[in-house]
Amino acid sequence: MDLREKIRNVPDFPEQGIQFKDITTLLKDGKAFRVAIDRLAEHYLDKHIDIVVGPEARGFAVGAPVAYVLGAGFVPIRKPGKLPAEIISQAYSLEYGKDALEIHKDAIEPGSRVLIVDDLLATGGTTVATVKMIEQLGGTVAGLAFLIELSFLNGRENLGGYTINSLVQY
Repeated sequence: MDLREKIRNVPDFPEQGIQFKDITTLLKDGKAFRVAIDRLAEHYLDKHIDIVVGPEARGFAVGAPVAYVLGAGFVPIRKPGKLPAEIISQAYSLEYGKDALEIHKDAIEPGSRVLIVDDLLATGGTTVATVKMIEQLGGTVAGLAFLIELSFLNGRENLGGYTINSLVQY
């Protein structure tokens, strides 16, 4: 199955000049969603993943089912002010602005093997922030998995040293 055919392109969203890759069309197609999750998970079946981390919000939709397939726990990475317990925070740059992410301080046990799963790798800002928080908590980043990679934005170069898998590249 060509997953690229299941991803809708939305021009000028959220800003003029951005070509937004909308995965809601893939998520609503049960067969395509299953194929995408299985393909993301297959690279990590023998990697002894303890925790899958998914950044808000589309990382939840992709990361939680990958965690299920792997028999791993799932930890959400949230926007500021959404987590109820003690947190750590990390600011980062987007391709069209700035933001921050937070994780509960007790979400990652030291030595845990962590897989970061998200819908999209663009400039890598979200993922770099996520990696920093996982490592600050003592986790080991065992891999990075994305449905989509915008290779022309060179996100891989900002994530040197980590194993990266993406299903669809633009």
